[in-house]
Amino acid sequence: MYKVKVPNTCSCFLKSGLPETSEFATQEEAKAEASSMLERMNTKFCHKHEFTLEEKFGDFTIFMRARR
Repeated sequence: MYKVKVPNTCSCFLKSGLPETSEFATQEEAKAEASSMLERMNTKFCHKHEFTLEEKFGDFTIFMRARR
C-alpha cells in the first residue's frame, strides 16, 4: 500500500473535505492523487500557505509552510 499524507493542516484544508491520509494499491495512483491535491491546495486555498510534495519510500507527503 502507498500513502498520501498531510501532516499539518490549516483551516482551508479542514474545510475542503480532503482526507489527511489516503491509501492506494499502486504508487502511480498515490502520485496522481497527491499531485491533484497539491494543485488544488496551491490554487484554490486562501494563499496564506504554500504546499509542497515530498516522496519517500513510495509514500507521498504534502507539507505546508507560510507564504513569503
